[in-house]
Amino acid sequence: MSTERLVRDLRRSLDDGGLSGSFLVRDLDTGDELGIDPDTELPSASLVKVPLAIATLERIRRGELDGSATLDVEPGQITTPGPTGLSRFRHPVRIAVDDLLYLSTSVSDGTAADALFGLTPPSHVGAVLGELGIRGLSVRHTMRDLVDTPMERFDTAQVHLALSIAVDAGTSGRGHRLPQLDVTRANTGTARAFVDLLQDLWRPSSIDAGVAERVRGLMADNLLRHRLTPDFSSDASAWSSKTGTLLNLRHEIGVVEHADGQSFAIAVLTESRVTASNQPGADALMAQVARRLRDRLRQL
Repeated sequence: MSTERLVRDLRRSLDDGGLSGSFLVRDLDTGDELGIDPDTELPSASLVKVPLAIATLERIRRGELDGSATLDVEPGQITTPGPTGLSRFRHPVRIAVDDLLYLSTSVSDGTAADALFGLTPPSHVGAVLGELGIRGLSVRHTMRDLVDTPMERFDTAQVHLALSIAVDAGTSGRGHRLPQLDVTRANTGTARAFVDLLQDLWRPSSIDAGVAERVRGLMADNLLRHRLTPDFSSDASAWSSKTGTLLNLRHEIGVVEHADGQSFAIAVLTESRVTASNQPGADALMAQVARRLRDRLRQL
């Protein structure tokens, strides 16, 4: 099968599964890549926690922040499904900046991320990324702004109504009535921009080697492993990643390092037309498409 036919077949599979989005797989050593609409911009959801970690660690390296300093953090007290870590705590805690980095990145804890955003606001994160030459990612708001959606206002039996708004209230120019899904107002990125970021973390770049090593470790410790992990983690490969989920958005970025020495950066950003909160089939389809793209690159 030709590469062109493969991509057509994968597009058809995604459409049949109610998905569209931005996919890119890149061989980190040769630069060869294969994707589907890799320059389509989408809200990044929790993927923004990786740039946040880079900016925080870079400021620690510069001496602007102290990783061992402790902060008093108010509990999130969230009871709806999804949030993790401090977001579900009932009581205040005192915690070190270094440990907030772990909770934010590896556990995808929004309350921990917002404590870090309190030290380095979104505009400052963007400025640090610019100084490091990291392009194509917009950081505009905190996680608290991200999760203030209709889903939090409906009870469980009405979640489909919030998802209907997410699916149907967009515009052809990727604007949206919900600010978290509007690419002119949300934190955003493309598969290409996130793969570029992964390349900078896994190969020598303008990112300090110590900072890159710590972020790689945080992504290797990612606890949310239901999406692409089943197709990329094995005894002969290591998978380091970060997920992002919001309303009808399902994302994951990561690097698979094979025992034979090959390494591939993978970014999958998708939006679903299906108004269901739990879609294990969509997660499996994302992984299958990404793996087939990776397999074709390995053959080449």
